[in-house]
Amino acid sequence: MITFVGLGLWNEKDITLKGLEAVKKADKVYAEFYTSKLKAGLDSLERLYGRKIEILKREDLEDRSIELLKESKQKNIVILVAGDPFVATTHNSILIEAKRMGVPFKIIHNASIISAISGVTGLHIYKFGKTATVSYPYKGIVSRKPLDTIKQNLSINAHTLLLLDLNPEPMRINQAVDILQRIDDGTLNHFAVGVARVGGDCQIKCNYFYELKNHDFGDPLHSIVFLSKTLHITEFEFLREFADPPKELEEIVE
Repeated sequence: MITFVGLGLWNEKDITLKGLEAVKKADKVYAEFYTSKLKAGLDSLERLYGRKIEILKREDLEDRSIELLKESKQKNIVILVAGDPFVATTHNSILIEAKRMGVPFKIIHNASIISAISGVTGLHIYKFGKTATVSYPYKGIVSRKPLDTIKQNLSINAHTLLLLDLNPEPMRINQAVDILQRIDDGTLNHFAVGVARVGGDCQIKCNYFYELKNHDFGDPLHSIVFLSKTLHITEFEFLREFADPPKELEEIVE
């Protein structure tokens, strides 16, 4: 059997009891941290879980997943994933191949930024549109995907969760703002919420998008919510109490 175990948002202690039980019963334990990361290091995970953990590279799951599935026919394999294992679609193809090969599989879910973002910002989950990732420029070229996603979501009065690139190092909010400024067509002159370290010593700050880069959010992991055109009164009240927004934010309350 192959079992994907979500590790949650922050450190080694966020694993569920069901997930920990699966780890302790496994013949072999792997982990991947390219889709998301934890505050905890590998040593902390191994110490608490009492197991040796082998780190998987991206190509191990994307190009050599058949080898893992063949191993799973003979052994109980666990793959640890930060957050929730299948919020990102990266691993879906493995489940498809597992079914085709007759390999039993199990998913043990956990919290992810997708589910937690509403709780830490007070923004209504049903008002979020598509999510996008702000990537580091590739050969000097900035991806327009985040800006296009923001524009699409604004057209339906929806919030946009912007995840920030993790490689080669976790991107910070000020870096993301500078990157998106290079492709802005005027869309980004609006309000946003910077979010840091969800699941740990979480910090949120609401301001105009470009003003977020002047705020010290501390250590990653960081993310940004670009707000919809209008806010519900309860969303505004939450941000007013917990995110120190500019007084102009009240002007977009519906």
